[in-house]
Amino acid sequence: MSYNLQDKLVVAVSSRALFNLETENKIFEEKGLDAYYQYQLDIENEPLEKGTGFRLVENLLRINNYFEKENKQVEVLVLSKNNAATSLRITNAINSYGLDIIRSAWTSGNSIANYLKAFKVDLFLSADDNDVISAIKNGVAAAKILPSHKDVHNSKGEQVRIAFDGDAVLFSEESELIYKEKGLDAFIEHEKQNRDNPLSQGPFAKFLLTISKIQDKFQDKESPIRTALVTARSAPSHERVIKTLNVWGVRIDEAFFLGGTDKYEVLEAFGADIFFDDQDVHLHKSSSVVPSAKVISEGVEHMK
Repeated sequence: MSYNLQDKLVVAVSSRALFNLETENKIFEEKGLDAYYQYQLDIENEPLEKGTGFRLVENLLRINNYFEKENKQVEVLVLSKNNAATSLRITNAINSYGLDIIRSAWTSGNSIANYLKAFKVDLFLSADDNDVISAIKNGVAAAKILPSHKDVHNSKGEQVRIAFDGDAVLFSEESELIYKEKGLDAFIEHEKQNRDNPLSQGPFAKFLLTISKIQDKFQDKESPIRTALVTARSAPSHERVIKTLNVWGVRIDEAFFLGGTDKYEVLEAFGADIFFDDQDVHLHKSSSVVPSAKVISEGVEHMK
């Protein structure tokens, strides 16, 4: 009997997003592919430390505990540029941590992005810029996992907590470009004039809509997923955001309109398992307190 991924939340992670493989990646960059493969084979049974995406994956998989096995809501799969021969160390680590991940693909250096639609992927996390850009160009929510301090791997609970920036992440970059090109006053005036016009969807809008469908299954009790919008917007430009989410029919549990102040303390207080933003200035600080990932817009063609 075939298994349908169509109605699941499907998250694909690269091996470097799930585990700390920075030493191995340095060998690849300095000595080449053959040396990297041999190193992985030589230490096949050595354990791997958790990577930035581990905390999110672990808590996402816990959502399935609320459902019958045949009605799982979340599927996580590993998409890796490793070859099959060197995959054993990674699958050993998956088993040792008790992660319910049974699907994987090993492309021996070829682009991972080509297989995202085949696996019905809703979210792709990778440490490789090019794979992230290719995924976004193909309409899949994708972000570059950033290296994090070891302390951020300790989740504050089993509830999945996902935080999003607004412009160029949940929403299109249209308004953000006005701010960058014409300044704050022009941005505020543009948003006031368009307060009743919903913002266009950004690269992570579809992912948020998929999350919302799972949240809707927990109307009468606490959802295992909690979301937050953490944006530099402030009054009055926040009105357009709220109206947009209402038009989309999307549930955001917490919203923070910070008016340009630092985001990292709010994210730490929220206890985000992952924070998605497109600005290095915010991610540099956030990655020191919560797992963080960059939504790359440079090099990505404009998407409607």
